Amino acid sequence: MSSYSPAGSQLTLTRRETTLLAMQPWLTRAAAMHPQRVALETEERSLTYTELHAHAEDEAQALRELGVRPGQRVPLELDDRVGFAVRLHACLLIGAAAVPIDPRLGGEERAVRSTAGWAGREDAATVMYTSGTTAAPKAVELTYGNWLANALGSAVALGLDPDETWLCPLPLAHVGGLSILIRSAIYGTTVVLRARFDAVDVAAALHDPRRRITLVSLVPAMLSRLLDAGLRHPPTLRWALLGGGPIPTPLLERARQAGIPVAPTYGTTEACSQIATHGWPLPGVEVELADDAEVLVRGATVAPGTLAPDGWLHTGDLGSFDADGRLTITGRKSDTIVSGGENVAPAEVEEVLLGHRAVVDAAVFGRSDPEWGEAVVAVVVLRAGTAATAEELRAYCAQRLAAFKVPKAVGFAASLPRTASGKLLRGELR
Repeated sequence: MSSYSPAGSQLTLTRRETTLLAMQPWLTRAAAMHPQRVALETEERSLTYTELHAHAEDEAQALRELGVRPGQRVPLELDDRVGFAVRLHACLLIGAAAVPIDPRLGGEERAVRSTAGWAGREDAATVMYTSGTTAAPKAVELTYGNWLANALGSAVALGLDPDETWLCPLPLAHVGGLSILIRSAIYGTTVVLRARFDAVDVAAALHDPRRRITLVSLVPAMLSRLLDAGLRHPPTLRWALLGGGPIPTPLLERARQAGIPVAPTYGTTEACSQIATHGWPLPGVEVELADDAEVLVRGATVAPGTLAPDGWLHTGDLGSFDADGRLTITGRKSDTIVSGGENVAPAEVEEVLLGHRAVVDAAVFGRSDPEWGEAVVAVVVLRAGTAATAEELRAYCAQRLAAFKVPKAVGFAASLPRTASGKLLRGELR
């Protein structure tokens, strides 16, 4: 950016002034370019970009009158989806940092997030909290620049339909759902919001050619339930983004046979939810593997405050590159089981179990054992109308895995504990 100043004067900009000058008013721009396009749609109502912008401006003025200023953190309760979206955009119009509050949080967790105050970074657009599957949730300040880079990179990775309609059954208090709201405002496209995931409802929406759903974001358990609900050849769907953890190969094969175009996606809260799609990093994102196979990430989408002294985001995820350089996530460092001196990746065993005709969900973890140090243990959920015994499943694994990877015990459950974003809570199983 160039600027002019009279002779003898000097123009000095703060970091925040530079950020705000470079930042486009996303919602204002979308309302000007696509005034009558539907911005948000729920089962009960919809808002055009003109309407959304007007509501957000009114809310922004109300926040200003309450004393909210640029750079201040503003907690956003998720009691109403449209109201949440309006308040989110009001914060972005002001330059305040929106802090989504998951309604299922306990009192102490809510209090930490609900305390309004000043962000550590002046250019923070949102303050998200990690899922906390292996440690206490931590605050992540994502900047306007992070979100813009993510939206542009995602558009390159997936393509962008001028009439894009993105179905979001993910919780908005988590980065996967929130990213759809922000990206769509940057693109000036439509978001279809669902209060919760219902396989029959989502399958019906994807089958309806009049709805023209072109994108949907899912976690593996959701896709499995959609297939069970009869989803086949959705007529207008370009991509089903699939992330939230390792993706079993049998699930991808079921989706392929059902005519569902899946875009396997890897992301983290610290990188605005999307790092790589189809194994390829987004433009402007670098991915490397450490000596222990931990995935390291840096680039324009990564929250600056999450970088280690070496300049990389240490994700805690384990991965590998194929011969073409595409990234595959193989599990979490903290989940690795050491059994009899051998390392076992739970995701590998889970993928084998999910290949069994009767298994619809599976979790593998290590249990303290006096002989093995840790014993490999599995808990599975059986598909409705099927049956399988523990010994049958162990024998199935023994035909496909090294002996030290075969579960020493297999248990059965009606469901597995997962976060709202679909991540497995192994700690509860242990």
